[in-house]
This record gives sequence, C-alpha cells and structure tokens, in this order.
Amino acid sequence: MPRLAANLSLLFTEQAFLDRFALAAQAGFKAVEVRFPYDVPAAAIRERLDATGLEMVLFNLPAGDWDKSERGLACLPGREDEFRQGVTQALDLAEAWGVRQLNCLLGIAPPTGHRSVRETLIANLSHAAEAAAHRGITILVEPLNSHENPGYYLSRTRQAIEILDDVGLGNLKLLYDVYHQQVSEGDLARTLEKYLARIGHIQIACPPHRSQPGTGEVDIAWLLGHLDRLGYDGWVGCEYTPQGTTLESLGWAKAWLA
Repeated sequence: MPRLAANLSLLFTEQAFLDRFALAAQAGFKAVEVRFPYDVPAAAIRERLDATGLEMVLFNLPAGDWDKSERGLACLPGREDEFRQGVTQALDLAEAWGVRQLNCLLGIAPPTGHRSVRETLIANLSHAAEAAAHRGITILVEPLNSHENPGYYLSRTRQAIEILDDVGLGNLKLLYDVYHQQVSEGDLARTLEKYLARIGHIQIACPPHRSQPGTGEVDIAWLLGHLDRLGYDGWVGCEYTPQGTTLESLGWAKAWLA
C-alpha cells in the first residue's frame, strides 16, 4: 500500500519550518520530505525527527541558484566540481538524518551541443550513484514539465529511463511526479504500470494548479488505488500547494494516513 509523506516545503507553511515536523506528525504522517534543507542546522532537523518519530525519506541535491532559475547542475559542463561537492554535502546529511533516497535535478541544458551536455550528465550521475552506493543510498532523477521549466533537460518518462539505462547502476531510479508528468505526457496509469520497477519515489499534486487531490483534472485517489493494486508500497510525497489551510486540504488523505 502506498505510504504518504508530507512535503514540508509546501505543506504546513502556516508555521515556521522546524515547527512543521510536529504538525505533520499530528496530522497522521509517518514521514516527511523536503526540497532544499541546507539553510537549516542539521542538528535541529535531527532533533525534530527524533522528537516526532518521523522518517525523512527524500530531499534534493543542491541545485544551483534557484532564485536565478537554475534547476540543477548535473548537465552543466564546467560545473562538475560544484556538483560533486553538492553530492558529498547531501550524502553527509542523508546519513545524519537516515535518508535513503536523494533527488537529483538535472538542470537547464546549456546551448553547448548535445554531446558535451549528455556526456557531462552521464558522468555526473555515475559519480553520484557510485558515491551513494557506498552509503546504501539511492539517487533519483526527476522529469519536470517544460511549460514551467523551459529548457530543463528532462521532461518525459521514456527520456529518464534511457538515462538510467545509459548509467547502468542499480541505485539510480526515477522520481515520478504525477503533476509534472500529467502536464508533460499524460497516460499516467499505464506509464506507472510499465515502469513501476524503475520508480523509487512518487510525488502527487493535482493539475492545473498543483493543488491537493480532488481539486483538478486528475483523480489522484483512483491513482493511489491503482498503485496499491500494482503492489507499490513505497512513499508518495504530497508535494502540492494547499487550497485553504494544510489541514483543510487533507480531507482526501484520511484513509491513507489511517
């Protein structure tokens, strides 16, 4: 049965970041994920995890200057050292917090020619996966829709699978974001069924406004049931922007949190 994790970068934002851990636990979540936790003292996060009994299941590798529209470093020739430093930083934190999966955003592809960008990407992902394997950690790659992330290297599931095949390491998997993939390609149920064995983590939000299930064009409750029938028992990150308060947005989740 799929298990829900609260994305604390988007949920419970009514309170300061460190206070969101307790709110997630009180709402019934057993796990949390975070986008970029690097500005918060590691010991403070460890303290909140211990106090609430929550498991942190995912966060992103450093992704460059987000405010300047950078969306990852993995495909950027000339920034390999920065990427590798970020891998080490993230792996150290993952060990400190007991996180077993890290998401690697690939970046906005520069206009330097497909070959050099692709070679840089494969080399960087190989390095990240090999370094993570020594610590028992899985690296994920995530397609993002090109409407909101123009120029991002990866937008479709089949492209991601080709990258996984090129790297050829068992601890490199796909992060399947229902919101991004509905915008990019649709056909969610059959895609999940086809590639389930290659998926390490799933995230949900409802298009077109990236809001909670029940507010848009995808029947996410049905999709969670489909994942259950397929035998998926991994984590599903609730990475949506609530319409109303976070607690008001969780009515759909009661059965899954129970």
